[in-house]
Amino acid sequence: MPNLEHPAYPAADLLHLESLVPCRESQVSTLLSIFGERQQFSFPSIFIYGHTSSGKTYVMQTLLTTLQLPHVFVNCVEYFTSRLLLEEILIQLQSCSSGTEQTSPVRCDTLNDFVRLFKQALAGQELQDQTLYIVLDRAEQLREMEANILPAFLRLQELTDRNVTVVLLSEIVWELFRPNSGCFEPFTMYFPDYSIGHLQKILSQNHPPEYSADFYSAYINILLGVFYMVCRDLKELRHLAALNFAKYCEPVVRGEANERDTRKLWKNIEPHLKKAMQTVYLREISSSQWERLQHDGEEPGQLKGLSAHTHVELPYYSKFLLIAAYLASYNPVRTDKRFFLKHHGKIRKTNFMKKHEKTSNHLLGPKPFPLDRLLAILYSIVDNRVAPTANIFSQITSLVTLQLLSMVGQNDQLDGPRYKCTVSLDFIRAIAR
Repeated sequence: MPNLEHPAYPAADLLHLESLVPCRESQVSTLLSIFGERQQFSFPSIFIYGHTSSGKTYVMQTLLTTLQLPHVFVNCVEYFTSRLLLEEILIQLQSCSSGTEQTSPVRCDTLNDFVRLFKQALAGQELQDQTLYIVLDRAEQLREMEANILPAFLRLQELTDRNVTVVLLSEIVWELFRPNSGCFEPFTMYFPDYSIGHLQKILSQNHPPEYSADFYSAYINILLGVFYMVCRDLKELRHLAALNFAKYCEPVVRGEANERDTRKLWKNIEPHLKKAMQTVYLREISSSQWERLQHDGEEPGQLKGLSAHTHVELPYYSKFLLIAAYLASYNPVRTDKRFFLKHHGKIRKTNFMKKHEKTSNHLLGPKPFPLDRLLAILYSIVDNRVAPTANIFSQITSLVTLQLLSMVGQNDQLDGPRYKCTVSLDFIRAIAR
């Protein structure tokens, strides 16, 4: 018996929709109840939230497309200003009304212009007789726009006096959206994370035609047994399943085992899944590089410059701050004039230890340094002039938060804070490149 039932839509369409959205039947059923029939006024605004890869965007796109409901779908990351967002909605709306792709530009500078043009675009009889759905994906970006944009979308049905429903998709809760001045409260709906049983069912649907469904389901069960505790992201798990399946099939291809020899297949795939654990989410090597590593039996860290421990994205000046901190931690204070001044004068050789008496500073570990020394080295290694603004000091705090620097002592010291650089030489070399 099908889980999705609604008198306004054909049973064949609902059955097809149910096959496209596995493990999300209850959410789709709730949405269909809210939507009602095509000509009925639906709830003015719906707020759908949940973690990444919980099916929010996919379910909404599939639902609206399968049932052929008139809709506009906009990603707020791509259209990151209010003007771009409003104009894109109008362009898609004209295409929806005329049935052809609209290429002519639409000028919309204010919200009043948008309401006026929106009414004109809905003048078509086919759009007046049924609900129009405006879906705003990554809706958290609306908080960065003008203060009147979010409240206007929440009550767009009232402003335009048209049969329109706005659906907001986000990864954060509604309490972080609500303006201080108050606004119309949308209908909120939560998409929970997929359970391990749901992931097993969804991933098992992608089995290759040359292998049986039971064989691929056993492989997915092994994969989830390894990765489920560290990764619940459906997209990442699907990528890992496609990437490692060829290695799982090797004993079968060579004739050393059949599809039911689960123990032998597990012995073959176990070390490669442990290697893949090092690159979950990071995408530090491409799929072709990973396949080549599997074929050659090498370790992922043997690819130069691709280890997760030597690669990190930092702001421009944070990289120079980290380099300056490393130089301050591992170089004695007496060498600063020699290394960072152009006209440092003559250096008496008697002040330095003999070559055979020197001890590597890397073996002794990082030494603490004051803030003014860090800034002095920063100014000498950056090509352009850097003003000691609040931005620079906030980036130092961020490096401490990221545990790339560590603060020595207490914040209330009279002579200023002292720091240590906690990263390795390989890390700094990767940053310096």
